[in-house]
Amino acid sequence: MSSFPNLFSEIALGRTVVKNRIFSTGHHTHHAHGAPSDRLVAYQEARARGGAGLIVMEVAAVHESAQFSANLLQVTAPDCIPGYAKVVDACRPHGARVFGQLFHPGREIQSTADGMMAVAYAPSAVPKERFHIMPRPMPEAMIEEVIAGFGRGAGYLAEAGLDGVEIVASHSYLPAQFINPRLNQRTDRWGGSFENRLRFLKEAIAVVRKAIGDRTLGMRISGDEVDPSQGLDADEVAAICSALAPDLDYLSVVAGMSSTLGSSIHVVPPMGIPAGYIAPYARRVREATGLPVIATGRINQPQIAEAMLAAGDADLCGMTRAMICDPAMPQKAAQGRLDDIRACIGCNQACIGHSHKGVPISCIQYPESGREEQYGSLVPTTRPRRVLVAGGGPAGLKAAAVAAARGHDVTLMEKAAHLGGQALLAQKLPGREEFGGIVQNLEHEARVAGVTIRTGAVVDAAVVREYAPDAVIVATGARPYAPMLEGRDEAHMVEAWDVLSGRANVGASVVIADWRCDWIGIGLAEMLAVAGSRVTLCLNGAMAGETLQLYVRNHYLGRLHKLGVPVRTHLRLFGADADSAYFQDTLTGDAVVIEEIDTVVTALGHIGDDDLLQALAGFDGELRAIGDCIVSRSAEEAVYEGLVAGWEI
Repeated sequence: MSSFPNLFSEIALGRTVVKNRIFSTGHHTHHAHGAPSDRLVAYQEARARGGAGLIVMEVAAVHESAQFSANLLQVTAPDCIPGYAKVVDACRPHGARVFGQLFHPGREIQSTADGMMAVAYAPSAVPKERFHIMPRPMPEAMIEEVIAGFGRGAGYLAEAGLDGVEIVASHSYLPAQFINPRLNQRTDRWGGSFENRLRFLKEAIAVVRKAIGDRTLGMRISGDEVDPSQGLDADEVAAICSALAPDLDYLSVVAGMSSTLGSSIHVVPPMGIPAGYIAPYARRVREATGLPVIATGRINQPQIAEAMLAAGDADLCGMTRAMICDPAMPQKAAQGRLDDIRACIGCNQACIGHSHKGVPISCIQYPESGREEQYGSLVPTTRPRRVLVAGGGPAGLKAAAVAAARGHDVTLMEKAAHLGGQALLAQKLPGREEFGGIVQNLEHEARVAGVTIRTGAVVDAAVVREYAPDAVIVATGARPYAPMLEGRDEAHMVEAWDVLSGRANVGASVVIADWRCDWIGIGLAEMLAVAGSRVTLCLNGAMAGETLQLYVRNHYLGRLHKLGVPVRTHLRLFGADADSAYFQDTLTGDAVVIEEIDTVVTALGHIGDDDLLQALAGFDGELRAIGDCIVSRSAEEAVYEGLVAGWEI
């Protein structure tokens, strides 16, 4: 603990004493429907057991007009109280404090819970560009209803035994829409002057305070909405926070606004955003108010949090994704077990990526997260077996680690000189360097569990016969799909994998044929453009990064736009020659020719490498296939299938 004197010191937020400075912020888990479910209770208890000092429950709708999802907490009726009480009862024995979060999105609503287009209400009819929503101005009676809803919901949370309540005024949700003079164009008592625009929040704070008494009351706000056209800037936010500080016990500072593509990436900043970048925004609010400030934004390691606290940037650190990835991170840091911490890599795939799909969140590195009821407690095997894992990518490493931790004798063989599979290629792309962390984390877990690891070891049927395992887990991954294309021999046509691994050079003018529309094409385009090539990215899809989580996609698209890389859509590659690439428009069927090129780089997907699986068809032990060797997908499916295999073998 001496390495983190600030991180593991107590702090008072109002009357609530928090045992350390590590905070799990409110985030939409999709583990509940109306009221907290047993799944959500188990999820939050895992964070409390792992050492989090403070847990803020996810957003809860305070009014029927705030409901934007079927899997949304609601505090509009007293039937929410028992579920919240279960969360408190589960977390309190571990020393964690629990706050609730009160929410209204305003013009941010896209659809109703049943999928139809909703009527979105806002202070004024100012369109939201990200989702193309034109809101309806709120009648004054409705404004008063919503404010009353904040108070009513706060009362239910207090009755459930929560330690405090947080009002969400961040990311240009309804309270921030009232404050913002670009979005609030009202001429009544709710708009115009600074005092009038602040009225909504001041009255909401007042009714919440009346409902909760001396329990802790905080507010979440964007320190800068990072949009020069519509967003609140740092000076405006500092003035708002200063005006509200006498009525609050703390402020929770994030960045960005949900309303625009560029700024919304800060809602859950991807790995291309520097770690700890939130520090100056939090410091500005802290200096303006004198209140305790929680900072949240890419704080994925305890060392980063400690440095921010020591510098006076913040008083607590929101480390939400860090604890989705490793719920025991606080406990490990306190015990000095830093090498055992599974660091979040900011991929956004199974956390906010799942949330945007409307399904329960998890983590690609730790699929147990969000599945605590099923996989929360490792069950030792009652029949230890000799297990051979073929393949040392994410799937094989996870399977080996879990099987060994359960008590099996596990050997993992990887044909390459290094573990990691495709993750080693992913980390070579600009802004994706952290992706290699998945390999380091899983390899560490496998070694700690006692897995025998052999690299440079090819597994075939003869090796399996010689090793004589009771079970074989095949995790041999995939290889690039290389269809027969017209002119391939004449053209300088190379695979994306070969470019990334340095086995192929490209010329001054490059066309990238991107079928999957994932990180490979978009990353290669940036990498080659920065290296000086003239690059055209041609997509067999509607947009670059189409299959990526939208904050990740928009961040990297912005980088491509700054580099001036041309992006052409709906193009299917069918051939090339020495200086041209030939495509077909997938919408019209028309031929499209791109001339004066030196190299065609193909990113046309992958096919499963199932040679070993086929060779072991007669194996008389247990045989399982996991990951890309079945069919090419992503690291998330690979690691999850590794978990299941290790659990069930």
